[in-house]
Amino acid sequence: MENKNTSLWKSVDWFTILLYVILVAAGWISICGASYDFDNPGFFGLQGRPAMQLIWIGTSVLLIFLIMMLDKNFFETFAFPIYGLIIILLILTIFIAPDIKGSRSWLVITSSIRLQPAEFAKFATALALARFMNTYEFNLLTVKNFTISIGIVLLPVLCIILQHETGSALMFLALSLVLYREGMSGYVLLTSICTALFFILELKYESLIWNNTPVSALIICSLILVIICIVLRFILNERKLSTYFFLITVCSGIAGYAISLFHPFNTMWILIGLIAGFSLFLILYSFRQILWKYVLLALFAGISLGFMFSVDYAFNEILKPHQQQRIKVSLGLEDDLAGTGYNVNQSKIAIGSGGFSGKGFLNGTQTKLKYVPEQDTDFIFCTVGEEFGFIGSFFVILVYGIFILRLISLAERQSSAFGRVYGYSVASLFFFHAFVNIGMVCGITPVIGIPLPFFSYGGSALWGFTILLFTFLRIDSARKE
Repeated sequence: MENKNTSLWKSVDWFTILLYVILVAAGWISICGASYDFDNPGFFGLQGRPAMQLIWIGTSVLLIFLIMMLDKNFFETFAFPIYGLIIILLILTIFIAPDIKGSRSWLVITSSIRLQPAEFAKFATALALARFMNTYEFNLLTVKNFTISIGIVLLPVLCIILQHETGSALMFLALSLVLYREGMSGYVLLTSICTALFFILELKYESLIWNNTPVSALIICSLILVIICIVLRFILNERKLSTYFFLITVCSGIAGYAISLFHPFNTMWILIGLIAGFSLFLILYSFRQILWKYVLLALFAGISLGFMFSVDYAFNEILKPHQQQRIKVSLGLEDDLAGTGYNVNQSKIAIGSGGFSGKGFLNGTQTKLKYVPEQDTDFIFCTVGEEFGFIGSFFVILVYGIFILRLISLAERQSSAFGRVYGYSVASLFFFHAFVNIGMVCGITPVIGIPLPFFSYGGSALWGFTILLFTFLRIDSARKE
């Protein structure tokens, strides 16, 4: 047993653990800065958040040792039972959790201790997905395997949405990158990216009209046609077909514009007609070549076009008023500095006031005077920007970048699909969390209320991210056992 334990700690990736320690330590320092009270100084009072976070860090260390001592086959063997238990817990949370700020996602253990099962669902979902994809001769491209894989991801998402915790649910979209790595068609990923882009363009420019044509529709339809030409030329190697499509598009656009100068005309309908015509041609061409990849390109065009017309309905009928308001403020469609946009505006003021080198530890006026709401949880990064400036912010982002690239490197060296899929799941979740959180604090992405890994105050988030990470390090260390 002693030799086995010695071998385990020799094979574990200490560089990743070092990055973990740096992020946790920097996070605790930031919580100290964000929570500091001039009237009640000190970081170790039992009622203070810095002291509570130290307790969570200490218990996380115990979790780390527990995870590392487990048998190397434990996680693969019990992946589905763990997933099932978490799903049951998520369902129970919907009914037994108290309503806290409109969300039923927190289980209250004591007056000062609360747990959020959604944070542990990420670990369980990644584990179940990796276990399912590790079956013999697994092929993600079959309808059955693809459907089950999507179902594994969407089931916890549905439960979390029913808890009214949309932000946490959106983070599961990170796992789409894992599916792409394991063979999912690039068209699915392309469609997902374009869906988000078209949603933003439609909302941002829907009220603008240029020469009798809605600007949003003009931009989106033009992008769809450009993407079709690019995919044909550089991915499907259909250079002649791509050239013909491009010339037809340019000539049709010029003709539509010329007609509109003499007679009121919506050029959008010409572009829509081109998209429909190209799609029909690609479907017929696919039958001729006996290659379904042309049909997939046609489906992408059709889905994109349909989505463009459904944005208005989805935004006004499906999203809740506060979600609509947050998106409008994030896109610059409205200024609500006293309401929805208050948090982001105060956060940007705090970050900007830090300048190049920052005001120094505990010297941030915006955070010390509590101008930024949730400044030690969701908006913790503004404390980094104010107290340590551009240098400190760049350092934190750099460490996150190295950390995520290291996880990808570890995932690629796994000898089994189970380790590789789980590793990519971990890297994707950390990337999405860091990108979206820092983005919303800086006003780049909408405010959806998610923690910054290892920085934001809270035991559930720290435990969840620690379990997510060190389960992967345990799996990775088993390569040499």
